[in-house]
Amino acid sequence: MQALEIKLASASPLSILLAGNNLARLLGGLAVTVRISLIAVALSLPLGVLFGLLMTRENRVIKLLSRIYLDFIRIMPQLVLLFLVFFGSARVFGLSLSGEFSAVLVFTLWGTAEMGDLVRGALKSIPKHQYESAAALGLTAGQCSRYVIIPQTLRRLLPLAINLVTRMVKTTSLIVLIGVVEVLKTGQQIIDANRFQYPTAALPIYGVIFLLYFLVCWPISMLARYLEQRWAV
Repeated sequence: MQALEIKLASASPLSILLAGNNLARLLGGLAVTVRISLIAVALSLPLGVLFGLLMTRENRVIKLLSRIYLDFIRIMPQLVLLFLVFFGSARVFGLSLSGEFSAVLVFTLWGTAEMGDLVRGALKSIPKHQYESAAALGLTAGQCSRYVIIPQTLRRLLPLAINLVTRMVKTTSLIVLIGVVEVLKTGQQIIDANRFQYPTAALPIYGVIFLLYFLVCWPISMLARYLEQRWAV
């Protein structure tokens, strides 16, 4: 018993990371997190642009439906949406959706709504006299959009869209609650499997997970800050 206590006391807090393939497992879990995030982003950004364009239409029915969708996604927590899709689809419709598919679906719906509202806000922020000036110069509607409206919209939109990507990456940590073995779930498994040999392993493991999230999100945040500074009006 005394020998075991001496061994535990002399063990480095990072010993658990070097034991077996624990570090490789964490990196594999991070790959799952990044894959789900990238798929959701790749789907939600173009869909969000289309949704934002629809929200600028003057049709009352379209505006009402888009507002209902946007408010529903914003009011409903992402965790509840995950539970509704993953567990509710099986109970109500008899579907057996995988955790990863459910996560991609929920984050795509959420990202589409958020991106759509960003697009709507960027388009609405363009002063009306920009359209009038383009028309006075003899530009067609297509030329006005291509040379005047779209460049200004992108300047306003890109930094916000990049920040949305960062939020989506961080929020994927919720998928651990529907059984997806991503980086957080992998860390919990390593801690549970070594609780007797490394009883203080939680702090270094969660510290490494924090570092991995930071390494993924920090360059994205820096890109958004750089664009905001470069395109400051």
